[in-house]
Amino acid sequence: MKVRDDPAGAVGCILEPMLNFAPPSLQFFADLSVHVATPQEVGQALHGQRRVIPILGGEVQGQGWSARVLPGGADFQLILNPRMAELDARYVIETDGGDLIYVQNRAVRTAAPEVMARLIRGEPVDPAEVYFRCSPSFETASASLGWISERLFIGTGARQPDRVVMRFFEVL
Repeated sequence: MKVRDDPAGAVGCILEPMLNFAPPSLQFFADLSVHVATPQEVGQALHGQRRVIPILGGEVQGQGWSARVLPGGADFQLILNPRMAELDARYVIETDGGDLIYVQNRAVRTAAPEVMARLIRGEPVDPAEVYFRCSPSFETASASLGWISERLFIGTGARQPDRVVMRFFEVL
């Protein structure tokens, strides 16, 4: 970065000419349907209302591959205010080839207060009324799948009464 004096006397920063970077694009990675149990309401805690939602299982379908969500994970939720929740889901999927993948999926979910209240009560809500974006990351011991630990992914989702459905994209 070069610093120069502005003719008007202000000091400003000018970036070196940048390469012609193309904006990142997205490539479909997988659709997930994660089956969940009744939320465990921890209650109003220091940073907001805490909830833990046990993960019962589910299905994953990628392009040319499939997997299952193993039971035993959970979605750790923090309801920050009547409009916004931060989600941190952690679970394991097993591919059709037997490889295990640890998933940590952080998300933001926002909606009008009355819509969020319906979601929290477990009622059906039109996904178009909710902003639900996530950033999953993956870890695996599989040599053939190791590349997924070296990439960024983003996704979108919807909460249904008994499951969460999501679509993940690799950021290219």
